[in-house]
Amino acid sequence: MVKKSACKKCKILVEGDTCPICKSDNLSSSWQGRIYVNNINKSMIAEKIGIKVKGEYAIKVR
Repeated sequence: MVKKSACKKCKILVEGDTCPICKSDNLSSSWQGRIYVNNINKSMIAEKIGIKVKGEYAIKVR
């Protein structure tokens, strides 16, 4: 199983070397918690956090 890294800027979980959203390579392997956003239009959590793209996000990134 591949360990996922979290982007420090937008907090999306990725398996590669760059973030697919912001194209940053500033990733961290130290993160906690997960949020799965399937429908960004109906998710109040995604609206509060500012998530614009569906996917898997870390709650806390160090």
